[in-house]
Amino acid sequence: MTERLYYRDSYLREFEARVLERSEDGAVLYLDRTAFYPDSGGQPSDTGLLNGVPVAGLTDEGDRIGHRMAGPVSGELVAGQIDWTRRFDHMQQHSGQHLLSAVFVELFNAQTLSFHLGAEASTIDLDLQALSPEQVLAAERRANEVVSENRPLTVTFESAAEAVELRKPSDREGLLRVVSIAGLDRSACGGTHVRASGEIGCILIRRLDRIRGTVRVEFLCGRRAVERARADYEALARIARLFSAALDEAPAQVAAQLESAKALEKQRRQLESDLAGYQGRELYASTAPGSDGFRRVERRVAAGRLDEMRALAQSFTAQPKAVFTAIVEQPPSVLLAVSADAGVNAGERVKAAVAAVGGRGGGTPRMAQGSVPDRAVLEEAVRRLL
Repeated sequence: MTERLYYRDSYLREFEARVLERSEDGAVLYLDRTAFYPDSGGQPSDTGLLNGVPVAGLTDEGDRIGHRMAGPVSGELVAGQIDWTRRFDHMQQHSGQHLLSAVFVELFNAQTLSFHLGAEASTIDLDLQALSPEQVLAAERRANEVVSENRPLTVTFESAAEAVELRKPSDREGLLRVVSIAGLDRSACGGTHVRASGEIGCILIRRLDRIRGTVRVEFLCGRRAVERARADYEALARIARLFSAALDEAPAQVAAQLESAKALEKQRRQLESDLAGYQGRELYASTAPGSDGFRRVERRVAAGRLDEMRALAQSFTAQPKAVFTAIVEQPPSVLLAVSADAGVNAGERVKAAVAAVGGRGGGTPRMAQGSVPDRAVLEEAVRRLL
């Protein structure tokens, strides 16, 4: 059995222990006690050293913890060192999660369904259909008020039968480890936590997502929140400089530029459509009809998009007795457009031609396009198309 030292002292950075067992390959050590926290309850595992050798991973095996080592460790006694920067960061995020979850219950009676502590941000899933911006601000403000009050966080061990007023009932039996935030929250938890809410640091809610009928709240605490706020500020400051605007004026400037860009894009597309219409009519006039009276044009390009040829094809086939074919080698694809009097269903013709060589396609009776797996079968598709 492994004594979990972090249960009683999350601030323990160094410890000594005895090796009780090794795996057959010697890569995993089992100790009589450890300060290393294994991946559990949404919180990632610790990292650090045993006798100077990096701990590559930890496994929680119920009554014992396996320490998977990056290299061989000799001797029956080991000295452990916890990566304190990582540990304290996890303590801030996990304690911040307890605080934020308690606030969502206090303000909106919204329970936390799950928690994930990520490398860059953490999330909680709430049993809510939606969360308004005003509710987000209220929760963030209230959470930071509790941080500034520096309320004690305490750890007690209580019988499951006697543990009362837990934010979420526990299905465990026997002795529970209960983490409390004075006057706000009591939760059964095996994770590592700070001693007082002030050590959590500021709490920043970053974004919301709707996940299978719940609301996922992304948040950051302490150093993470400060670094993210600084990065956000720098990004906004760069945008403001690009527009030669004050920081607070940058969003309005961006919005105005977007509207202008949309108007210009609409104008560009109209001009392209007008140009394609003119080019299509000119192409029709300069194309001699065949013996059957039809004017046929075939365009081949090495690379491109069929969408760029659609307006030209549409203009050309707006005239009587006209057939327009476009072939693109990369990606291998074809387009067929026909006039209303052509007696050909372009959609059916393209679909059949590309399907015969393992491709996909379709469209309307007047215009259709399709793609084929590779250039090797492109010519066969074109032959079937024509």
